Amino acid sequence: MTYVRPTFRHPELTKNKLGYSVDYYEGALSTLCAGCGHDSISAAIVQTCFEMNIEPHRIAKLSGIGCSSKTPAYFLSNSHGFNSVHGRMPSVATGANMANRDLIYLGVSGDGDTASIGMGQFVHVVRRNLNMVYIVMNNGCYGLTKGQDSATADAGSKNKSGNVNLFQSIDLASLAIELGAGFVAQSFSGDKSQLIPLIKTAIKHQGFSFINVISPCVTFNNNVGSTKSYDYVRQHIEATATIDFVPMHSEIVAKYDEGTTAHVQMHDGSSLQLNKLSPDWNPQDRLSAMNALQTAKAKGEILTGLLYMDPNSQDLHQMLETNKQPLNTLTKKELCPGADALKNINASLR
Repeated sequence: MTYVRPTFRHPELTKNKLGYSVDYYEGALSTLCAGCGHDSISAAIVQTCFEMNIEPHRIAKLSGIGCSSKTPAYFLSNSHGFNSVHGRMPSVATGANMANRDLIYLGVSGDGDTASIGMGQFVHVVRRNLNMVYIVMNNGCYGLTKGQDSATADAGSKNKSGNVNLFQSIDLASLAIELGAGFVAQSFSGDKSQLIPLIKTAIKHQGFSFINVISPCVTFNNNVGSTKSYDYVRQHIEATATIDFVPMHSEIVAKYDEGTTAHVQMHDGSSLQLNKLSPDWNPQDRLSAMNALQTAKAKGEILTGLLYMDPNSQDLHQMLETNKQPLNTLTKKELCPGADALKNINASLR
């Protein structure tokens, strides 16, 4: 068996504005289980970058350990990549981002990598508002170690071996909103029409963008009794709105009635078009978003779509007022300003 993707493609494949066909954004063949939701998320990332005309070398993809953290090998083979230690992807992303703010940072993690061993790292990367897209492929189990319940498994859910989970789950979307994330969304791996616009908007958002994607594990957590199975998710899914990404738009509407359309503007002029479905939900109101999540949870529903977004959020570079140049482009002149500058700095500290 080979894991190398065949190079032959149909000569008439559609090309984007950069002249690339979608295969330029692919990676190696997946070694995940057939039907794994993670592969659908990888395909959504590929399609997103193709449609947004992003040069792959402008993207840095980072991951930790787990089934989800293997997926960067399966998309954007022409981008930068770093597979880090279990749960420590946020630290690597922070260091890389501080050194080079010009790249687009895409972090891929799992419910174990984020909600268990990596929880401390996740909490701090959210509160620091690092400018990155953080995607959790959430299947509620540890797929690499034979399907034990993860910290996101719902209380009362049943795993493949028949054991009932006794513990309350960690709601990563609610936690991200509570910690101050400027963009929080939730989706289902089987809904590319919703997931692709969410990823597009997350890339354009200035600051930390979090997307929690329910991604059923076909091997260990797709049984009756699991709240992360395909059947359960499809039967209990509830969307906040229908979503479309508008590349460049000037209109911004902060308040609108149920059933109408709004455009929430990004910092670069692009916007997210929302057709509101829920009467008591406002994507720019943190309290409204948290109430909507809790209400859905009480009903046993899975709320998907854009949950919360702050179009005016400031990322870590803005807060720290860091140098606007990547560190590897600084010359001796900028790094060593001379004895007089050092003398002035020392004088200011006396």
